[in-house]
Amino acid sequence: MMDGQQDEKKDLTRRQSKKDRTATALAWEALRLFSTQGYEETSVEQIAEAANVSRRTLFRYFSGKGDIILAWTSEMTEALKNAIASASPDASLQDMVLLALLPVVLRITANREYAYALVQLLELEPALRSVSLQKYEEWEEALAKALMARLPPTDMPSLAARLIARTAIATYRTAVDEWMKTEGKADLEDLLRRAFAFHPLLWMEDSPLSLG
Repeated sequence: MMDGQQDEKKDLTRRQSKKDRTATALAWEALRLFSTQGYEETSVEQIAEAANVSRRTLFRYFSGKGDIILAWTSEMTEALKNAIASASPDASLQDMVLLALLPVVLRITANREYAYALVQLLELEPALRSVSLQKYEEWEEALAKALMARLPPTDMPSLAARLIARTAIATYRTAVDEWMKTEGKADLEDLLRRAFAFHPLLWMEDSPLSLG
């Protein structure tokens, strides 16, 4: 009985592993095609063919092209949330927020060949505007929730936390804008660090919102 249960567990693990590989292959082939020939110009048939699966198989994993982009941005959101959860309680406000955003940068720039085109697609493609806005809203919400537990006592903790979170996301987006102006040639992490350093209101030691 025990051997049968172990074999069944191994089969489930293998099947799940195969599903994960197929989903990853579909996502990356889609992103590659989006970045090289455009989002609207790429069909689900082309994505399926590039990943060596049928159109029917693709729809078992994703409801459409937009769902593939949403899955990619969701991975970034999870990376941000995981970084927040693992932040040291002793970390300064600036370090906590910055370190939460750095894993997002690493995911964006993981594939340097397509990174710029993919970010440009997500930021500028009208059909994906809602996906981009949803992503930033989720990041802001995650940061604000974490900040609520870390800020000094105040009459309006939600206001302070959301102000800092929204400003942090705006700072990140400004760094991305500058990176896009260089067509992805600049170091995005360096630009993000510089952008944070240029924003003294939140990070200066005598700021009423600072943890320092």
